[in-house]
Amino acid sequence: MRVLQICFVLLLPLALWTGAVADSHASDDCCEVTIEVQVPAGTGTVYLAGSLDQLGPWRPDGLELGGEGTMRRTVLTLPRGTELEYKFTLGSWQREGLGPSGTVMANFRLTVADDARQQHQVVDFKKDPMQYIADWRRSGVRGTLVYWTDVPSQFLEQDRHVSVWLPPEYQQQPERRFRVLYMHDGQNLFDPRIANTGVDWGVDESLVRLVSEGMMDPVIVVAAWSSSERGAEYSPWHRAPDYARFLIEELMPRVNREYRTLTGPDNTAVMGSSMGGLLSFYLVSRHPEVFGACGCVSSHFILSESVAARFIPSTVGDPDETPYILLDIEDGLRVPQGTRYWFDYGSEGLDGEYGPTHAAVQQWLERQGLEQGSDFVVRLYEGADHNEASWRERLADPLLFLFGEVLE
Repeated sequence: MRVLQICFVLLLPLALWTGAVADSHASDDCCEVTIEVQVPAGTGTVYLAGSLDQLGPWRPDGLELGGEGTMRRTVLTLPRGTELEYKFTLGSWQREGLGPSGTVMANFRLTVADDARQQHQVVDFKKDPMQYIADWRRSGVRGTLVYWTDVPSQFLEQDRHVSVWLPPEYQQQPERRFRVLYMHDGQNLFDPRIANTGVDWGVDESLVRLVSEGMMDPVIVVAAWSSSERGAEYSPWHRAPDYARFLIEELMPRVNREYRTLTGPDNTAVMGSSMGGLLSFYLVSRHPEVFGACGCVSSHFILSESVAARFIPSTVGDPDETPYILLDIEDGLRVPQGTRYWFDYGSEGLDGEYGPTHAAVQQWLERQGLEQGSDFVVRLYEGADHNEASWRERLADPLLFLFGEVLE
């Protein structure tokens, strides 16, 4: 199965562990592609990140550009027909190049037909996220945004930031307790200045609106940021068990100590997109005593042994192309009693590959007696793509599925 390559961390939560975009067609002819970028004076080392294997693929420090001053460049020798996507960074996805509007630019794309020179301009680079964290009010967030920085874990290799969002009612009603939504890719949810694609999910706006319209009670949102190990940590078939221990044994106890939370699976849900959708599915399916419902947005159910092997060294000589989820279903995977599942996907981009696996998941749920609409939802959004802008647009739907019951 051929799958489009999407940035491993750059378009976070875009799907990880997909096939290669750098597609060399049968041709021995080689072409020289010169990539140049104009950057602000005083800029340090600039890197080219992209979909070629020699760039990681999609390592934020994939290839150091030559030159100095305001012009940096590299020359790539590529077969004719190669399809390339790329971006510029200062070595991490938190220091990505910005366009004239001051926001993160879309991937640059090129199909190699002959020798070529590509010229670009980066007007600035994203600031250290600590500057945005310290100035969180200027993000325009509604409610209160609290950051826990460099949270350590004995189960994960890297420390990480955590975003805690408190609804306006948290300050207004000091005796009240609140249900909690745990989300993934926390850097992409509230502040467009930090979000990897320059577009945040607008979680605060959606929740405030739905509460003001009387459609749901206010909730607290807790969202750990992702790391460079996102793919393995979010995969149910790799390191999701370790990530679950971080959430359940380390993060949740702190949240419950410091905030007025309602606990238990009836009051606790989890949500994420792409690989974060897989992680959300795993958490509800394997830890129903903690999480009672999940919002799995554009879940990357096409993940398989062969796809994962492109990014994780494998001892398997001939990796299986069958998606892991289909193998689990065949092996008798069961739904825990009382859990609820939201699944959705779009028709465009990478989401356009997701129909068959979502159909298989729906059939699996129905065979176990779950009812569409109440116990689970599998929904296609025509025209929606695999990105934050699409997830932002339809966010109210999974939120209402998870928390639409008004408890007051």
